[in-house]
Amino acid sequence: QEGIFDVFIVHSEPMRRVFENIEEVAKSSAPILITGETGVGKEMVARAIHYKSDRSGGPFLAVNCGSLAESILESELFGHEKGAFTGAVKAKRGRLEMADKGTLFMDEVGEISAKMQVSLLRVLEEKSFVRVGGHQSLNSDFRLISATHRDLTSLIKEGQFREDFYYRINVISIPIPPLRDRLDDIPILADHFLKRYSHETGKHVEGFTQKALELLTSYHWPGNIRELRNVIERAVVLARGRMIGASELTFLNPRTQPT
Repeated sequence: QEGIFDVFIVHSEPMRRVFENIEEVAKSSAPILITGETGVGKEMVARAIHYKSDRSGGPFLAVNCGSLAESILESELFGHEKGAFTGAVKAKRGRLEMADKGTLFMDEVGEISAKMQVSLLRVLEEKSFVRVGGHQSLNSDFRLISATHRDLTSLIKEGQFREDFYYRINVISIPIPPLRDRLDDIPILADHFLKRYSHETGKHVEGFTQKALELLTSYHWPGNIRELRNVIERAVVLARGRMIGASELTFLNPRTQPT
């Protein structure tokens, strides 16, 4: 799919290994767990796996488990029948059902409740489920890709995450390194975002001064690629000339970053 791999034009060895993993696992249907800090591009990796797989002709459906209350998440995933609860004025298909022959991406899987983990474990084992308020068993052939920024093994030790569910979703693991550990990628990514926002704003910004590049590569990037994208968008908006200079990046202070 055009545009999916744009932010993965990389040079660093850590990301080369990630791409090797993507190529190796794409053709399988085994559940995958993508780990990494917020903003490293976990959903983009999940999409890359989907579009390189035999399921690329099917749907890619994403759900953020950390942003939904348990009852809403249950309805989003399993769907519901008319009258299942107050406000359920008509039946609704869930993501599990709609992901048939495709991929279901569950982001922030570390946030879901133990009850939901049990329900999803049964779905993964049987590939069947029942809508909320329903009785009919439905089947769906989907590939599950999960992602989290949390340490699930620590959550297991604390009793906050089920070990059986962890091993079921973590048949294949793909860790994504933070941006600060792949400095070679920063100029390439920055240039990519520069071209995008120059086009969107109609400005003719051509590149970065050496001082600007030094600032970009010395900053800690706690928000990773997402933060870099926002920084470059802001810099393009503020730019007065053809080059992004240090004056457009003064809010990046490398001295404040962790040692």
